[in-house]
Amino acid sequence: MKVINSRKLLVPILYFCSIFTLLAGEIEIKINKKYLNIPISHQEDRHTMIFKTEGIKDLSVKVRLATDQPDYWVFKDVSDLQGKTITINYEGSDEGLSKIYQDDNIHGFENIYHEKNRPQFHFTTKRGWINDPNGLVYYEGEYHLYYQHNPYEREWGNMHWGHAVSKDLIHWKELPVALSPDELGTMFSGSAIIDYQNSAGFNQGNTPALIAAYTADSQEKQVQCIAYSLDKGLTFTKYEGNPVIDSKEIWNSKDTRDPKVFWYEPGDHWVMVLNERDGHSIYNSDDLKDWKYQSHTTGFWECPELFELPIDGDPNNTLWIMYGASGTYMLGDFDGKKFTPTAGKHLYTFGPIYAAQTYTNMEDGRRAQIGWGRISHPEMPFNGMMLLPTELSLRNTNRGPRLFSEPVTESEQLFSLIKEEQNLDAEKANNLLKEFSDKTELRIKTTIKLSHATGAGLNLFGQRIIDYDLNFNKINGVFYSPDDPTSMEVSADIYIDRTSIEVFIDNGAISFAMSREASPDNTEGFHFWGNNIEIINLGVYEAQSIWK
Repeated sequence: MKVINSRKLLVPILYFCSIFTLLAGEIEIKINKKYLNIPISHQEDRHTMIFKTEGIKDLSVKVRLATDQPDYWVFKDVSDLQGKTITINYEGSDEGLSKIYQDDNIHGFENIYHEKNRPQFHFTTKRGWINDPNGLVYYEGEYHLYYQHNPYEREWGNMHWGHAVSKDLIHWKELPVALSPDELGTMFSGSAIIDYQNSAGFNQGNTPALIAAYTADSQEKQVQCIAYSLDKGLTFTKYEGNPVIDSKEIWNSKDTRDPKVFWYEPGDHWVMVLNERDGHSIYNSDDLKDWKYQSHTTGFWECPELFELPIDGDPNNTLWIMYGASGTYMLGDFDGKKFTPTAGKHLYTFGPIYAAQTYTNMEDGRRAQIGWGRISHPEMPFNGMMLLPTELSLRNTNRGPRLFSEPVTESEQLFSLIKEEQNLDAEKANNLLKEFSDKTELRIKTTIKLSHATGAGLNLFGQRIIDYDLNFNKINGVFYSPDDPTSMEVSADIYIDRTSIEVFIDNGAISFAMSREASPDNTEGFHFWGNNIEIINLGVYEAQSIWK
């Protein structure tokens, strides 16, 4: 840590409603507003910034504090520190410290959700970086979305758990950061459960604890920890006995992370699926604190999932699905201690989707999933997004049971049909779509029938949204064969947002996403292509913003 110069300025400085005392490398602010606004510049190197408040553990992060004109501003929610004094120490240049100010609004709040490259029906954070969804759990009418978050920059680092809630999986309210780095490390990915049985002993009266299982990452190793919340997941208390699993020596690898925890009813115990080195390990526990290793399945990397689904909705005919961050999965059996693969690996989604996780505790029995969209938003003070929530199902096909993924029914509320036609040739379909080429948000449903061509698709300003190769059985470069291998048709449900495109083929048999990137010299807008193709149906839907 940089040695702090104890020479104080004689006169406190009033700056943007903040009262603080300035030292060389240190600033003190008596909190009387909701936010600290912090200027960020990517012309600066990262340096350590330490926040100190009496009675609260120090928080150390890396920040590119702007000394001149900021590229953008980030914020720290200090609404729970009213009347207290916060001390900020910075190891870089002192010049940027005087620009930090407190306010009841986030700097630039009037433009949030209206920015040019802000997705309009996908979740993004107000400021900073997001990646893996974490702790997806439904509780008392709310869907919780925790996520990997750097509150202090639009690039990866300073991993916290960000937090948002929704009543319908579509409209989200961003809440204060839920978990912050500590002496064990930064907050990596994990999961959350509701401890109705009071297994861990954290419950208070009739209030069950919402318990988060997460990885703490340091330079030396990754360990597994738990924290509990008694206020519906808003704030957490970390278990004093952390870590609950430290398996570096067992695996001779730092890579041991991303605990997925769920209750296994037949065995009356908790299960943790943990990615370790070359696959997913199974651990069991009765109290969420003491865990016993049971088995290991190789072939996966990061962000494990394991859950059971009925085939074609039949509760008496089920299979378990195991997958990792990449979108490949295995089908098999699970006895509470060991997963036994019977089929796979298969692919159900591809593109910039990564680290998808599913919700626990959903009352209607559905298995809803959210994935991180590795998609950038040029010139914005945030980066990364969550892709559309989808419902996962197992359906019988000619090749056996397969995993399907389609947007949750709640998403239908956002889209209104504005034009629909059937049995068009490509030219007529292109003419119909001309008026929609410049729309920033849109949904299109279509079915293309090939005839003289072995390839067909749909472009938007030269970008190939659909590229179906019947000869090589590929959809956008990835192997795909329809359930009827002689079929000459392919259907697509297309969701176009300001920076992304998501496509669901043949009712969710395979799906993919992409960044929205128009070719700079292309002016044709939407364009169906393929020799003598027929557009069996074409529906165009306008999209509402989830931020209104």
